[in-house]
Amino acid sequence: MTDANRFAGTTLASMTTVLPHPLPPCENARIALFAMRRMGANGLGDARAAHTLFTAFGQGFRRPLILMRALMADLAGSAAGTIAIAPCCCARMTPAEAALLSILARIETAPDTARLLMTDLLGVRRVDGVLTSAAAVAAAFADEGRPVTG
Repeated sequence: MTDANRFAGTTLASMTTVLPHPLPPCENARIALFAMRRMGANGLGDARAAHTLFTAFGQGFRRPLILMRALMADLAGSAAGTIAIAPCCCARMTPAEAALLSILARIETAPDTARLLMTDLLGVRRVDGVLTSAAAVAAAFADEGRPVTG
């Protein structure tokens, strides 16, 4: 085995450790993930996140955009630690990103599960405000015909 092959194997193994989850099969979840990654990395006013939501939702983009911004602000303000996000081009997800998408997918059908996931993600007990923001984002996506599914 060459040094290049050893290095490539190590990199692949470490990538699957840091990014253990594949991208979701749901296109709407991938749209939400992209917006979360862009806003998490570049701020709430990121133009590419806004453009992606505009492209996906057309004239109804404002509600999902504003609510996604509110969710991201609530997450940042409420978390006891850091929430790991991957770069936008990454074809895998961090555990935190997978948890966020699971919360969005389950908030209406399994709210107790969503609450536990949010509690684990934020590292705090009182998550009602952030959970409400997540429910609003999920409802905005669903109301525009793009429900986030797991």
